This record gives sequence, C-alpha cells and structure tokens, in this order.
Amino acid sequence: MKINRLFWLGWIFLFRLAPPAYATQAHGAPEGLYTHQLSHIFFIVAMGILIYWLRSRHLVRQPGWRLIQYASVFFILWSLDAFLVHYMDEQTELIRVARASDWQIHIYAAGDRAWLGLLYYFMKLDHLLCVPGMVFLYMGLRRLTDPVRSMDPGQEGSS
Repeated sequence: MKINRLFWLGWIFLFRLAPPAYATQAHGAPEGLYTHQLSHIFFIVAMGILIYWLRSRHLVRQPGWRLIQYASVFFILWSLDAFLVHYMDEQTELIRVARASDWQIHIYAAGDRAWLGLLYYFMKLDHLLCVPGMVFLYMGLRRLTDPVRSMDPGQEGSS
C-alpha cells in the first residue's frame, strides 16, 4: 500500500516537472517553419494520391481499405488545419497569444476581429481531426490483417 502511494506521488511529481506540450508547436524560423509547412503540403498531396489510387483500383469495396480512405480524408483535413495554424501563428501578425496561467491563455486578433480569434481557437483543436484519422487507420489495418473480416460479404463463395 505504501509503495503504491509512493509510486503515484512520484508520478505526480514527475508530471508537474514536464514542460507544456502544445498540439501545434512552433518551429525555428525561417528554415524549420518552411520545411515543416512544405511537409504538410507533401502529406496532403500524398494522402490525395492514396485516395485516388484506392478508388481507381476499386479497393474501397473492401472494408479495410475503405477505412484507410476515411483515415486519409481526416489526415488531409488535419494537415490543412495545422498548416493554417502555423501560418497564423508564425507568418502573420493576425493573432497574438498571451499565456495567463498554466490553464488559461488570451487570444488577441488583429483589428478586433473576434471571429478570427474564435476560428484560431477551434483550429488549435487539431486533435479532433487527427485522432479520428488514427482510429480509422488502426481499424483499417486491423481489418486488412484479419483475413476473415477483410473479405467483402459479396465476394464470399463467388470464386
């Protein structure tokens, strides 16, 4: 019992020592940011090509590949979101963020555009796009590796 309590106290102590980890992180200017932004564009194009390839070969008829197609759509949306947040954070003067405390920030939008601050806030919640993409990817890969479930019900016994 005492060891269990010490374990959790130690864990809480280590948790408090960790620096904040933000969903969308800043990158060193200018090379790091440009390289990172280009990687977002490359990833968007790659996911688009994957969707095109899956559809042109009619692989989306199989549930596993269909789920991977959904994952690709979410990854495209996530990458677009992250690209725009990086642009607003580091390449424009439209948004200024001030940290009030560990759990509170203030978002100031240029020209008192409250809608821009609200848009920025929701765009910072990029995990709402990335996590479903990862879940669809996991489910798709799981379906593909399970030969019984990966078969299309219409293909059973047709050969």
